[in-house]
Amino acid sequence: MFPKKGNTFPNRLEYASGLAVALRGELGSTHQAVKTLMRWTNANERTAKNWLKGTCGPRGEHLARLIQHSDAVLASFLEMAERNTVVMRTTLPSLRMDLMRAVDAIDCCLSMASGVDESPRVS
Repeated sequence: MFPKKGNTFPNRLEYASGLAVALRGELGSTHQAVKTLMRWTNANERTAKNWLKGTCGPRGEHLARLIQHSDAVLASFLEMAERNTVVMRTTLPSLRMDLMRAVDAIDCCLSMASGVDESPRVS
């Protein structure tokens, strides 16, 4: 139960639509996305379709299984719970590593184009 004062968790439709946006952003809205959700959660096809449409949101164990597989669902859920600092702590290190890999790939391409052999900074 939530306390009487302060902010409240979004209502059912906001919850369902928020997670639907995250799921569609990560998986798309094809039948393959439905199959992926079914595989991740052991939910039936109709349930997975409802999650993607945003008409229903996942409950308990299904939400936990979705969070195991989807950073987008985790981020969306934490934002709804107004835990944005947790989102930043969980996503920024991963984003930083991705950026460093991209810079290393660019450096490698540039060194190959110029004939200079530079070793990458990040392994």
